[in-house]
Amino acid sequence: MRKLVFLSLLMFSISVMKSQELNCLVTVNYNQVQGSNTQVFKTLENSLSEFVNQTKWTNKEVKAEERIDCAFTIIISSRDANTFKATLQVQSTRPVFGSTYASPILNLKDNDFNFKYNEFDPLIYNKNSFDSNLISTIVFYANIVLGADADTFKNKGGEVYLKEAQNVMLQAQQSGLASWQNVVGKQNRFLLIDNFLSPKLSAYRNTTYNYHRNGLDKLVTDKNIAKQTIEDAVISLESIYNKTVGNYLIRTFFDAKSDEIVNLYSDGPATRNQNKLIEVVRKLSPNNNSKWKDIK
Repeated sequence: MRKLVFLSLLMFSISVMKSQELNCLVTVNYNQVQGSNTQVFKTLENSLSEFVNQTKWTNKEVKAEERIDCAFTIIISSRDANTFKATLQVQSTRPVFGSTYASPILNLKDNDFNFKYNEFDPLIYNKNSFDSNLISTIVFYANIVLGADADTFKNKGGEVYLKEAQNVMLQAQQSGLASWQNVVGKQNRFLLIDNFLSPKLSAYRNTTYNYHRNGLDKLVTDKNIAKQTIEDAVISLESIYNKTVGNYLIRTFFDAKSDEIVNLYSDGPATRNQNKLIEVVRKLSPNNNSKWKDIK
């Protein structure tokens, strides 16, 4: 009987493990908040960690080693009763074939993450309504992580997850919060998902697929061809330059990839369009010019 109970528990744990697509480190930093009652922040951190890591986000069976490594870092700047003002950093990586290297996919910072939360509030998401800016924002970025990751393994493979993020945005617009609205020139959640799904910016998603699947994943078999493919992919981003206000996707790409690109091209073998690569990255991401000088 004891063996049967053990086997039942084992099968249940395997089932739960397979339903978890994200391996997410959730951190709530409250160093800027005055006061001695810190338990609410710890409860929030634990509750969000359970919510993100135990939610079944897709209908796929996922093994533990296939889960997406990511991090949600919430920095609380102020608290007034149950109202919190914060920023949110979202980062994710994906493994590179034939290596132990994890390539950064996302490094997003959301500076407009304000929400209400009462300690021990249940964290429940209803896809057909907006109930909480806390939950909607976390669900939105969970789907962005899933979509961006899937795009690197199959061309536009993340469509279903990005569409779900779009649905979160559409439901959240009823809140009237600026971060969900179409505000010209503002890089917010609306603009992020709008750009991801925009047909005129589809070259971005082609780039991320070629960069990773046909580039990074081939480094182990043919470094020369792989580096050339990555170079061509980065140069192709020039085609979407000035097609949208603020170039949010281009910024998103280089916020995650600048260090990786420098590391790839700071030594040999040289590629045929390296001068063009340097010209393009300086044009598209001038904030990283101090890094680009290391490309030889």
